[in-house]
Amino acid sequence: MTKTILFICSANKQRSKTAEDYFSSKYADFEFISAGTNSKICEQEGTNPLTIELLEQANIIFVMENSHKKEVKNFINGRFKKEIIVLDIKDIYKYYQTELIEILDEKLRVYLEQ
Repeated sequence: MTKTILFICSANKQRSKTAEDYFSSKYADFEFISAGTNSKICEQEGTNPLTIELLEQANIIFVMENSHKKEVKNFINGRFKKEIIVLDIKDIYKYYQTELIEILDEKLRVYLEQ
């Protein structure tokens, strides 16, 4: 069975979208999806807002910052339990920026190469 990995940031424009696109091209054994916690910005930008369906689909949830973890827990509101891992990646990177990809590679290698 394919594991589904969900990446979450604020707007699903830079960090989580980079993670989804980069790892999708690198690891065929997983399904990668991404979303943003700020539904207003996601709607304005045409990106994916966080939904219960995405959270239910995910086997592992990676969030970029602690604030995202809190937002996800509030959003779930005790409906189910999921592992949420904080990557601690600040919102200072552009989409597919080399430094962002290097950080993502380093932080996720242990989870993806098991």
